[in-house]
This record gives sequence, C-alpha cells and structure tokens, in this order.
Amino acid sequence: MSAPRPQPGILEITPYVGGASKVAGVENVLKLSSNENPAGPSPRAVAALKAAAEDMHRYPSTDHAGLRNALGARYGLDADRIFCGVGSDEVLMLLCQAYAGPGDEVIHTEHGFSLYPICALAQGAQPVAVKEQDRVADVDAILAAVTSRTKIVFLANPNNPTGTMVSDPEIARLIAGLPGDVLLVLDGAYAEFVEGFDGGAAFVEKHQNVVMTRTFSKLFGLGGLRVGWGYGPADVIGVLNRIRQPFNMSAPALAAAEAALDDVDWVEETLAENVRNRDWLAAELAKVGVPSDPSHANFILARFADEAEAAACDEYLKQNGIIVRAMGSYNLGYCLRITIGTKADCTRVAEAIAAFKADRA
Repeated sequence: MSAPRPQPGILEITPYVGGASKVAGVENVLKLSSNENPAGPSPRAVAALKAAAEDMHRYPSTDHAGLRNALGARYGLDADRIFCGVGSDEVLMLLCQAYAGPGDEVIHTEHGFSLYPICALAQGAQPVAVKEQDRVADVDAILAAVTSRTKIVFLANPNNPTGTMVSDPEIARLIAGLPGDVLLVLDGAYAEFVEGFDGGAAFVEKHQNVVMTRTFSKLFGLGGLRVGWGYGPADVIGVLNRIRQPFNMSAPALAAAEAALDDVDWVEETLAENVRNRDWLAAELAKVGVPSDPSHANFILARFADEAEAAACDEYLKQNGIIVRAMGSYNLGYCLRITIGTKADCTRVAEAIAAFKADRA
C-alpha cells in the first residue's frame, strides 16, 4: 500500500532538543542549560507585552516597521534591509529555503549550532561539516570544503557551544575566498556579549553575499517570545519577504522587543553582570582542573578529562539540582556547556564541581 512520502532529506533530520528543565525527584532545579538571561526580560518589555495583550484580537503589522526602525536606529543600519523572524531560527531556515535545495551543499563547522544541518536537510540539501582547530572555526578548512555545489556557509560568531570567535581579518579572508554566488551567513546570536562588536554588519555593507542574523533570546531575555532578525543585501531581504508568512511575528512579541531594545540601562547592567560572573566561574573551575576556552558569550564550555568524567559530573550536578548541557551531540562529549547565571548560581555550580572533583581525587 502506498503512502505519502516526505521530501528528500527530511527523514535524515535528528529533531532539535532544547535544554532540559527538570530532574526526576529533584525540586528547585537550577536550569543552566539554555543560555537564558538569569535576570529575565526588561521590565519595560514586560509592560509593553501586557499593554499589547489588550489588542490580541487585531492582526499584527506585516512589515514590522516599528521594530525594524528601532533596530536601525540602535545599530546604525538601514531599516529597509532588516528582516524580522520568529527567532533567528526562522531567518536561518528561510535562508536555506530560498538559497539551497536538492543537490546543493551547505557548509557548517563541526561544533557549530546544530540547527544548521537541520535547515539544510529540510530543503533536501547536503550539510557538510568541516573541522575546527581547537574549537575555533578554521577558515582554510571552510574554503577547502567549498565546491561548485556549495550554496551557503553558516558561521556562528561567537560560536555556540564553544564560545570562541573568529577575528574580523579572518572573516574578511573567508569572504574574499568564497565565490560570489555562495551566501555567507554570520550568526550573531551572541554578538551583544562582545564589546564593540557589530556582529558582522560592516561585512554586510560591503558585500552582496553576506547576511547577519541576530536574536532577542539571549541578552534581551525574550527567548519565550521568539524574536530574531537579520540584516542583508536588499535583494536577499526581498527574497525572504516573499517566502515568509505575512503575519509571522505576533504583535505582543514585536512590542516587547522594541521596548527591550530601548531599555539601554537594563541591557548594560545585565551584560556587565554576565561578564563578571562568566570570568569568575571560568577561573574557579580552572582552579579545580576544569579548563575552558575564553568565552565571548553568556556561557562557558567546561572541559573534562574525557567523556566518562563529563558524564559523571553531569549526573552529579543533576542529583544536586543543577542542569547544564551535555555536549555529546556536538562531538564534544568531554565537555559540559554551562550558562552563566547570577553570582549565587555560579557559586553553587563552582562549589558542586569542586566537590565532584574532590570526591574523585
């Protein structure tokens, strides 16, 4: 008996799994598995969301002009070249939908965000993973992987889950080496955590094959509302607007994002707190033999002796009510990714891992 069959590639997808939030039999769990802002959203964003709820019977704006103009003013960008999506995930998926298909290849690095191969396979394209050097993207390896079938290169900068970065000169070298018909997508989900970093906007201004994506889910604390955006050449943005749903963004989400963007003091305070706690936690873990690369995001990637030790530590933390993210699915089984929480959260993590190490000494 015949049955409907999905498009090629879809059944090869391993569904994305978000960070766990519960541990059986454990109450008052500390969730540090999803890189969320421990301070929560800006009070202004909460107020804007509540106000917008009064008009939930109205359809939202189809052009997202308010948020696009606010983003343009905040970051010095052309608002007409800004695209808003349901998290940056939707922007990434639509880019693949528009520019890759059966027979094409989509490049990502071996420890890059796991959504990239999902986006490729959903369109019938072939994801191509390239090696990194000590958990940092390798421009030479990326360029060596480019073929006549390559349509898109995804590069998270800073990268999730490693927290490492590729320098602007290296990005420039990558762009120079790519064919003009290959789209480079610079995923800047964590760009706000890097002082003076534009997320790749300057490269977008200079090149017709570069797109930058950003999100409100991390520093701005709006993960539950799903608000992301992209900045790219006018032609690319025009293509995305042709294929997106006309009402892809809800009115409350748009209002909250615009208010969050405007609350500069809140953003700066939470950012400064993240940097302090991140550097402190990394130093404390290093003291007990758990190193990490310098992180440019709101998490650290803690390295253990091997996969067995990482797994044992993960289980120990769970039994003590702390949930972090195991990294086996990223080919980093010897690591645990730890979101930076409050100072009290970080102290609790540091003390727990120190106790774990002491028990095994």
